[in-house]
Amino acid sequence: MSVTSKISRPEDWDEASHVVSDVYFPHILTPLSRSKATNTVAEAVELGPVKITHIGWGADVSIRSDHPGAYAVNVPLSGHLESVTGRNEVLSAPGSGMICPPDTSTVITTWSEECSIIGVRVDRDHLHREMSRILARPDIQLPPQIDVTTENGASWLALVRSLLNQMLESGGVLGNALVAEQLSGAVTTALVLAAVPDDGAGVGCARPRIVKRVVDEIHADPSRAWTAADMAEVAGVSVRRLQEGFRDYVGVSPRDYLLDVRLERVHDDLLRADGAPTVAEVAMRWGFTHTGRFAAAFRRKYGVAPSEALRR
Repeated sequence: MSVTSKISRPEDWDEASHVVSDVYFPHILTPLSRSKATNTVAEAVELGPVKITHIGWGADVSIRSDHPGAYAVNVPLSGHLESVTGRNEVLSAPGSGMICPPDTSTVITTWSEECSIIGVRVDRDHLHREMSRILARPDIQLPPQIDVTTENGASWLALVRSLLNQMLESGGVLGNALVAEQLSGAVTTALVLAAVPDDGAGVGCARPRIVKRVVDEIHADPSRAWTAADMAEVAGVSVRRLQEGFRDYVGVSPRDYLLDVRLERVHDDLLRADGAPTVAEVAMRWGFTHTGRFAAAFRRKYGVAPSEALRR
């Protein structure tokens, strides 16, 4: 379900901070001048696991946030941002954006008075699934900065700005839940393609043909009773060669990759469960036949029992 919101100008910094926390991320705000909060602007549209915002404080401020559970991509439309995440110091101005990792302290030491941003919040698990699907490399991480002057970067930024403007004016068909789900996937896919360079660390070498074939088939039908021989047949190579390819380019075995995809499907179904399905029914739907091993693997990945995810 998509949600749109426009925020009135607040009267003080406490209200301004509360407003931006609601539409983007919880944070600690520190004004760096005597300017008032009345020039703060915050507007947002939500597309399931993706939220697109336009934020400007109208004053020099500093922001500290841990970005719980999601990535933040902040692209200045004017002015500049100076930020520190761990040992990474990033200066972003129009043409570049900072990427803040989830659950990690980031300090924007300077958000300049004239700076307004397009901010995109992407749920961590949603983005990781998309990166795995596109890159077939769970070890690849997003860089601390995105270049939006490249063809891919500019296209991604144009997409999110267009969606923000259209949905703020009138959601129309874009507000339909089915359309919103597709749009969130498009925004995330375009972000991955724009942020991760197509070189030895990215798409170009990450998916040799034998690996891509199997990855695509697993995502298309994870509930199939896959055997090592089945996967090798899809790839057109021996079982040993396929295992070597997954180890070199994916970082896990084909069997472990399949397990991870199945767990993601179960997790999504449990969170969205309608009616009264049992955990066992959902697990079997995605190819799990041993409930004990399934429950143990689910807890290792998500930190909770499957039954707890079903109740959320």
